[in-house]
Parts: sequence; C-alpha cells; structure tokens
Amino acid sequence: MAKSRNDALVDEIEQTREHLARTIDELVDRASPKNIASRQVDRVKARFVAPDGSPRFETIVPVVGGVVAVVAAAVVLRRLLT
Repeated sequence: MAKSRNDALVDEIEQTREHLARTIDELVDRASPKNIASRQVDRVKARFVAPDGSPRFETIVPVVGGVVAVVAAAVVLRRLLT
C-alpha cells in the first residue's frame, strides 16, 4: 500500500528535524571554546613541527631570531634610559 501524502510529509519533516539536530550538534561542537583552543594549538604546532615529528627550522629560526632581537632592543633601550 502506498504512503499517503500526509505520511510522506511527516517522514520528510522528521528527516529534516534529524538533519537540523545533527547540524546544531556539529555547530555547538565547533563553537566550543575547548575545541577552538585545541584547533589553534594544532595550527601553531603544525607551523613548528612537521607531520613526521621533526622540527621545522625554517619557521623556528626566524621566530627565535625575532624574540632575541626584541629582548636585545629592550635591554639596550633600558640601559640608554637609565
């Protein structure tokens, strides 16, 4: 026996409701501060560590050089101003 038009609409509404519930769950998961922080840590880590676990010196060296330059500039400025 074929489904009536009302039964088909009820089935379609139920499928839409289930899809919407999955979408909302996914959005809540994506917007979780813990998950956002985890994704950011993964992005930063990926910049400094290759997938095989070896350090990426092409990224590390400039960052370390920049930190050293800022610290050196701060020390020089402090000595000049005192």
